[in-house]
Amino acid sequence: MITVSINGEPRQFSQPISVTAFIEAMGYSGKRIALERNGEIIPRSTFATAQLNDGDKLEIVVAVGGG
Repeated sequence: MITVSINGEPRQFSQPISVTAFIEAMGYSGKRIALERNGEIIPRSTFATAQLNDGDKLEIVVAVGGG
């Protein structure tokens, strides 16, 4: 079991999870997001290979369009 902090809220997963799987599990698929892990931006090009691990601190920002 791993625990990650997402925008300050703890969330548990049964095992380490890829960023892509995390995004799908959280319902962010298809949305424009910025994802920061432990103070560093994770490039979208590495989402499939980047793994979340126990104790990671994530900040997620969803882009909102408007006029």
